[in-house]
Amino acid sequence: MAACGLLRSFSSNFFTVLPLISRSATLPTSRLASNPYFGRTLATSSRLSAALKFTDKHEWIRVEDDGTGTVGISKFAQEALGDVVYCGLPEVGTQLAQQDEFGALESVKAASELYSPLTGEVVAVNTLLADNPGLVNKSCYKDGWLMKMTIGNPAELDALMDEAAYERYIRSIED
Repeated sequence: MAACGLLRSFSSNFFTVLPLISRSATLPTSRLASNPYFGRTLATSSRLSAALKFTDKHEWIRVEDDGTGTVGISKFAQEALGDVVYCGLPEVGTQLAQQDEFGALESVKAASELYSPLTGEVVAVNTLLADNPGLVNKSCYKDGWLMKMTIGNPAELDALMDEAAYERYIRSIED
């Protein structure tokens, strides 16, 4: 209950307070095993997740065969947000630098800004999210993608985390 109050008071940037919430919510071990929100895994298929790179702000990018990048949020992020009710996405043609804010997600629990994992230009947005923002929750790695972008500086991919590194990062902020 205290975590919910903390969430509401810091809803302007949920991922900034996520480590604080995780540290303040100490539960008995018996409750951890029965609670699906603790001990999360990414639960992606190995073929899909092998190509994913993650940011410390919980966005992912997958480089497609045509050289563009598809961007979304991680399973961890969508679970932490709860039911997404609104997706604010950029206009096609928007130029982004790595870590630029490009939109926002609002849920029944909180609102969170979205940050570009790489430098590039927005070439498509997921128009299905306007009428069905819950796709982010139902299929965050497939149908719930947010935008597609050119990759202006491929070397920036090297600074992003692969799935294993991202899982370690998640465990570090949950401890």
